[in-house]
Amino acid sequence: MQTTTLIPPAGQPSMPMHLARALRAVVGREIGRFLRQPSRLGSALVRPLLWFVVFAAGFHNVFGVAIIPPYETYIEYKVYMVPGLLGMVALFNGMQSSLSMVYDREMGVMRLLLTAPLARGWLLAFKLLAGTCLSVLQMVVFLAIAWVFGVDVPLLYLPGLLVAMACGATLLAALGLMLSVYVKQLENFAGTMNFVIFPMFFISPALYPLWKLEESGAYWLLKLAEFNPFTHAVEAMRFAMVGQFNATAWAVVLVCSVTFFVLALWGYDPQRGWIRQRGS
Repeated sequence: MQTTTLIPPAGQPSMPMHLARALRAVVGREIGRFLRQPSRLGSALVRPLLWFVVFAAGFHNVFGVAIIPPYETYIEYKVYMVPGLLGMVALFNGMQSSLSMVYDREMGVMRLLLTAPLARGWLLAFKLLAGTCLSVLQMVVFLAIAWVFGVDVPLLYLPGLLVAMACGATLLAALGLMLSVYVKQLENFAGTMNFVIFPMFFISPALYPLWKLEESGAYWLLKLAEFNPFTHAVEAMRFAMVGQFNATAWAVVLVCSVTFFVLALWGYDPQRGWIRQRGS
């Protein structure tokens, strides 16, 4: 029995070539657009830097004496804040990526991208990768600034922290990708961001340990924080900064990332905005 090998016709690129071109087009477009707008990096870092400088000074004596896992000794409040502010950078960039998706859908850009001979999942995965890369880039810059202010991460723990940062950024980029499915109008996106960003950020251990909520009797806020995916992204980075591994946090981050991406893939309609503009 003779076997045959399927070979693409002459002049037609193979599937890996299509993937490489789509990856370069989607990810390269987002990164190139970001690098051409240096003000975006500045605006992305102003908010966490303001929190880092002002809150670290104002609440130093309030939270600076807390000894909680993964810490085994007294730490400065600015050290405690850094993982939460890294999460803030990724959270706001994830929402910014979601806004970009809504805009691309309104303008029909995604409809044109989907004319490529690739499955829709690949293109959405590349958009997710682009958002993750932008978040990690901004987080690394903020981490370098925090190092200048005296927050040191041992080189031995830095690779694990970078992996945790990438996973947290993927989680929040996937959340933004999912939100872009259900935000039908560009004008409604600002309100949606307020209902997502601020509850996720404040109902988490980003700025204060969760035992403070339990101590004050706010048990319902404590439970919300425990079910908040952002909480586990921050905790994964916090443990990684001291060379420890939080299995629960990593499991939640990975499961939620996959869930959000699957929901986005299931519900994304790239022609929704285009059809509405046509009056159909």
